Amino acid sequence: IQRPGIPPSRMGGPMGVMGSQMPGPSYGGGNLPMRPGMDASRKRFLHQQQQQQQEALGSLRRGAKRRKMADKVLPQRIRDLVPESQAYMDLLAFERKLDQTIARKRMEIQEAIKKPIMQKRKLRIYISNTFTPSKPEGEESEKVSSWELRVEGKLLEEPGKQKRKFSSFFKSLVIELDKELYGPDNHLVEWHRMPTTQETDGFQVKRPGDVNVKCTLLLMLDHQPPQYKLDPRLARLLGVHTQTRASIMQALWLYIKNNKLQDCHEKEFINCNRYFRQIFNCPRMRFSEIPMKLAGLLQHPDPIVINHIISVDPTDQKKTACYDIDVEVDDPLKTQMNSFLSSANSQQEIATLEMKIHETIEYINQLKTERDFMLSFSNSPQEFIQDWLKSQCRDLKLMTDVTGNPEEERRAEFYEAPWMPEAVGRYVYSKVSNGRGRSVFRCSHSKDARKPAFFSLFKVQHYLKNNICLYVCWGLGLL
Repeated sequence: IQRPGIPPSRMGGPMGVMGSQMPGPSYGGGNLPMRPGMDASRKRFLHQQQQQQQEALGSLRRGAKRRKMADKVLPQRIRDLVPESQAYMDLLAFERKLDQTIARKRMEIQEAIKKPIMQKRKLRIYISNTFTPSKPEGEESEKVSSWELRVEGKLLEEPGKQKRKFSSFFKSLVIELDKELYGPDNHLVEWHRMPTTQETDGFQVKRPGDVNVKCTLLLMLDHQPPQYKLDPRLARLLGVHTQTRASIMQALWLYIKNNKLQDCHEKEFINCNRYFRQIFNCPRMRFSEIPMKLAGLLQHPDPIVINHIISVDPTDQKKTACYDIDVEVDDPLKTQMNSFLSSANSQQEIATLEMKIHETIEYINQLKTERDFMLSFSNSPQEFIQDWLKSQCRDLKLMTDVTGNPEEERRAEFYEAPWMPEAVGRYVYSKVSNGRGRSVFRCSHSKDARKPAFFSLFKVQHYLKNNICLYVCWGLGLL
């Protein structure tokens, strides 16, 4: 416990009680200001001092993280006083196991999210058309007969409140009308996804006409990750028709492994059998060559083809055709995993509870210290007060930076100790060697005024030994 009046620098280490910064000058940034008269060695020294302070702060922060769990543990002396505290220690051990389990599951979820988690669903496509006949002149209506085709769709049993737009399932949509009716330049209606494309719930095509029109819809699904169609020969060999590149590579490796096509001596080579020779046109190839050779055997997937007749029969104003196709959508579990990883509310709540636990443990330790203080006083008041006064005296010396014992040094007996002559001799010798003590012991009765004479070290000791006044001056620091 920090006593009043004691600076944090005196309280055990370079950090204060509440994590205050280290005492001493702080040099911000990496560039130290070069004051006039500061040489390069001084600057290097300050830079080294700054690095040492930063390393000390880093080690203290790491130590604080390591002590975080230890700060929650009740000391053994408190557990001996309160046997019921064992229940808290059991909860602490259970919490440690739970944290380890949660950390392991979090890592597993992070690894699972990296892989695509898809789910097959049914997309129902609605194709309908309306017909508007022409009206006699003079009436406010269309002068030419026309029809309007609508292509819409939605997922069956789509979970969640947010509905996915119909166009988001496709990479492109092409509607091919009867070429004989609309000519070679106006019989195609195309939509292709672009980076700036806005998603929509459906498509509309309007054309003039009063006869039934045959049309063909070509829908290209937008697979994520992209899928490819294999060459028919390789597809029959591997049993894979349209898949992602990773699935195709995996199927190819399984075929090589099951048929033992890998060279026994040179593991990086594949010995092609008769099927591989026909497909890849080589008797032997490296593993690193497979992606390049496989690229020529991959094609875009086949589009979904729907044949439809646009009816202009007045008795059938709205005729709707429904088609169900299989699409792949993100598994709802992936969204829940992302929300679990990105959720900060639970982490903040846990951090708040952790802080409360730390504060409670600190308060318990403080109460234990106060109890020991009062208990020591009640057991032996006189001895306790004497020890307390000695402790306060030591603290006072630390606060005032007082060295030695002033009470003993103010008495004459202190300067009659056996070590005094040697101490005085060493002090005077240091003064003489530094050139600062020559004027103190200069002889006033020197025969030659131009050559001042000095006492020898032995004479100085003898002179000071017989003059108690100089002893006192030395003790007071006047010499």
